[in-house]
Amino acid sequence: MQKLFLSIGAVAAGTAVILGAFGAHALKEKIAADQLPIFETGVRYQMYHAFALIILGLMFDRFSGPMLNYSGYSFILGIIFFSGSLYLLSMRTLLGIESWKFLGPITPLGGLCFIGGWVLMLICVLKK
Repeated sequence: MQKLFLSIGAVAAGTAVILGAFGAHALKEKIAADQLPIFETGVRYQMYHAFALIILGLMFDRFSGPMLNYSGYSFILGIIFFSGSLYLLSMRTLLGIESWKFLGPITPLGGLCFIGGWVLMLICVLKK
């Protein structure tokens, strides 16, 4: 699991940098001005939780157990649901997916995954 979370954290961080550059340069001209901050929020939270996955991966040497694994999975799901839904919401006109009404409720589910990941990490640390 340690290698998995470190790897996914590194990929998520690198992808966040790429998406940030894409948003700042390519998307700025293609989506409405009020949609760009939504995209940027997705990038920011992806980067925060990429770092969280890397920190979590480094914690395996000192802390272990199922709570740490669940925490990592929660962060991954949070990145997919929270950041992913924000990317799609901000680009829905560009992508022609305006009718995808289910995207809005997915964002808070991703936020709950992020919160759950932090709580599970705390429980793991407190149990040690």
